[in-house]
Amino acid sequence: MPDTKENILVWLPSPMGDAILCTPALRAIRKRFESAHIAFFGNSVVRQVMTPCGFTDEWLEQEGGFFANVGLLKRQKFDEVIFFKNSFGSALISFLAGIPVRIGYAREGRGIFLTEKLYPPKLPTGKFKPISVVDYYLAVASYLGADVQDRSIELSIEPKDEETVKTKLPQIFKAQGPVVILVPGAGAGPSKRWPAERFAGVADWLVTNYNATVVLSVAPNADERHIAGHIVEDAKQKVINLGETPVSLGQLKALYARADLVIGNDTGPRHIAIGLKRKVITLVGPNNPEWTDPGYKDEMFIKGIAPCAPCDKGICKEKSHLCMEAITVERVCEGAAKFLGEAR
Repeated sequence: MPDTKENILVWLPSPMGDAILCTPALRAIRKRFESAHIAFFGNSVVRQVMTPCGFTDEWLEQEGGFFANVGLLKRQKFDEVIFFKNSFGSALISFLAGIPVRIGYAREGRGIFLTEKLYPPKLPTGKFKPISVVDYYLAVASYLGADVQDRSIELSIEPKDEETVKTKLPQIFKAQGPVVILVPGAGAGPSKRWPAERFAGVADWLVTNYNATVVLSVAPNADERHIAGHIVEDAKQKVINLGETPVSLGQLKALYARADLVIGNDTGPRHIAIGLKRKVITLVGPNNPEWTDPGYKDEMFIKGIAPCAPCDKGICKEKSHLCMEAITVERVCEGAAKFLGEAR
């Protein structure tokens, strides 16, 4: 595929975390097609978390319905579409929009609509082989002739968002000890969540031993605000609750950029922290970390060992949440101590 004067559409994955894990592939494609016009197609959440981004010339947002998106892409007259989204619908829309070259993984029954197909690796059982999503996406870039040696995830922040965070949360910028962000939620389902009372125990330990400024990072929904409220109620020390001081995704990135350590469940904000080169402790129970492991040197996995794990289910089917309950406060504090150094 020549790299001059081409109009290329890159269809991004929908989950925020997957889109962030896609950045090594997006960077490789940008370098491979330096002379092309590249447009990203993604939802508003993905656009917010990835802006600013030097890998694209234009953003198109999925704001309308099925036929509205067909019309939008048809008007843009793209030469090729590169799919990082796995859905049947994305391939059908691009086919109906008349994009002549359609490249992506032949899965979800959409192979008939692709002109160039990749196949994800599978186990002898027929199930998909667990590989890092980073490598899964880089395989597409490699197929297109890109150099895929750089596997690093990257995000950037807007200066205006940092200024806003300074105004909203001045205590973060005046902290005498380390700033530690706790991520107690998980959008994919409750099975990924470590118990709220244990997050409270870690918060107390961090404040007592390190004079840490502890921030609870939760999504702006009732479920996660409730979790944050539970932690605030259980904690003996003061913590900053973003459930009470909501921030935009851009401002959230600016906040994470100030963190000395992020401790949380395996969910989207974990990838924000890695993209901003923070130290990260990820608590893993029902999910297989091989799917999302970017090989980041400053990330520590703490796994909850249980006979039923990993099950990759959003809701635990057992009478007791064995895997996440197997992770103790002491284990998490030991991990934090390794990153933060000796107690003050």
